[in-house]
Amino acid sequence: QVQLVESGGGLVQPGGSLRLSCVASGSVFSINTMAWFRQAPGEERDLVATIYSDDSTNYADSAMGRFTISRDNAKNTVYLQMSSLKPEDTAVYYCNAEIRDYTSRTRHYWGKGTLVTVSS
Repeated sequence: QVQLVESGGGLVQPGGSLRLSCVASGSVFSINTMAWFRQAPGEERDLVATIYSDDSTNYADSAMGRFTISRDNAKNTVYLQMSSLKPEDTAVYYCNAEIRDYTSRTRHYWGKGTLVTVSS
């Protein structure tokens, strides 16, 4: 069994910053791609940022220049540093990771999400 658990969400004022974390635990042999998605009420889940096994990254246009994705392979953790937050960043943020377990099976896993609310 593999679990992804996000943390770090909360209420922040416009212009503020927040750091999200996502830890993979359980039968984790190796982790390839890790990513953050978000879903606002009534909208589809959208990709925010991706980090690959070589530490290269990609960002959605909405995140470019404001968000930074990083990973700590020793801790099986991916982070999302968010700054200059806007009300439109309000959403549930989900972690996704491509994980190979100890049975050599590779699949994508999702966390349950952490809520980020940007409001004054």
